Amino acid sequence: MKTKQLKPYLLLWGTQSLSTLGSGMTSYALVLWLYLRSGSALGTALLSVCSYAPYVVMSIFAGALSDRWDKKRTMLACDLAAALSTVVVLVLIKTGGLSPWHLYVLNALNGLMNTIQQPASEVAATLLIPKEYYQQTSGLRSLAQSMNSILTPILATALFTFAGMDLVIAFDLLTFAAAFLTLLLFIRIPPCGGGEQEREKLLASARKGLSWLRKNALITQLILFLACINLIASVYNAALPAMLLSKENGGETVLGLVNTCVGLATLAGSLLAALLPAPKNRVKAICLSLLFSMSSENFLLAFGKTPLVWCAGAVLGWLFIPVMNANMDVIFRSTIPLQMQGRVYACRNTLQFFTIPIGFLLGGALVDSVFEPLLAAQSPAGMLCLLFGAQKGAGAAMLFFVIGIAGVLVCLIFGARLRRYQWRDDSARSSKFPDFSGK
Repeated sequence: MKTKQLKPYLLLWGTQSLSTLGSGMTSYALVLWLYLRSGSALGTALLSVCSYAPYVVMSIFAGALSDRWDKKRTMLACDLAAALSTVVVLVLIKTGGLSPWHLYVLNALNGLMNTIQQPASEVAATLLIPKEYYQQTSGLRSLAQSMNSILTPILATALFTFAGMDLVIAFDLLTFAAAFLTLLLFIRIPPCGGGEQEREKLLASARKGLSWLRKNALITQLILFLACINLIASVYNAALPAMLLSKENGGETVLGLVNTCVGLATLAGSLLAALLPAPKNRVKAICLSLLFSMSSENFLLAFGKTPLVWCAGAVLGWLFIPVMNANMDVIFRSTIPLQMQGRVYACRNTLQFFTIPIGFLLGGALVDSVFEPLLAAQSPAGMLCLLFGAQKGAGAAMLFFVIGIAGVLVCLIFGARLRRYQWRDDSARSSKFPDFSGK
């Protein structure tokens, strides 16, 4: 990489990633605080629901606003609002007035700020990254995310245990200050043009993002593909603790070990995404990466009986996800016009991620009300018990078998549909946006 060309982006990426680590540590510590206070799993889950709801509901409008507003000012304002909410939490803790409903409200406000900031950040990255480095920088983003997923629970738990919420929040505010001042003083984000949207009404501007997607079938198909994968992945996330905490060879340590393997696999995959040359067919690379993931981890979790097998499944399931993300990122950034990226990314957020809360609810209901009762009613010598076990957690294991089949079918169906489209990767290096059309 030519570090001189990439210096502004690398500076932004590094400081923002550090700030994200601080924010993630605060969120994790607040989950610990709330659970120790209430003992309610539902109460802690509502923290995520409150954060996610604005992201799904308001993304389309946030994208339209993002395309109207200055990207740097938008990012600074959202970062500042998030920091102020953290200060409010600290004040409430110090005065003894912090209650769960405060966290729900603040999480919803933070979720709204993230909804506005995310499309602005995506466009800012496109403006700062030379086109030939889209894949490598996507790998760097995956690298930061995987490192944060590994470090967040470790550091947050250590600081929370050592000094309580005060030290966790102090670290969060320190990383915020570094990111905020770096963006304010040292990074110039060039304008992206498209000033006509400033005169449009908000609804008309938001509809343009959906209209663009309707006219660009490849991008729409990829979004729908990922929406189906996210549904299956969120069922996985709901079922994983239910199985690993209940299995004979499981427990909290094993769950933590499997999650650590997920983070390490994602880290290794991020390095692959940053170092590998561009594939000849990015769409095919996306399909094959997801097919490998869906056809390996879920079945190893379903039929495995030991932590070693479960950890191997986690590694195989997550190793190529950053590679998939990198290729998806290149296609999106090179295809969507700059002046439309905020709106289209925001529409993508709504369409691609609305299945996640559905999957969490579906996964929990299927484990508790369908598969666990089904396995509990079987004879220990029956075929289902021989395959998945006879103790608690066997139902969740059977659910992994079902979502493994569902994941493979989704990959095969969308893989066949996506073969109809051509995407010319060499055009990502030209001044024009690539063309794609159905065969």
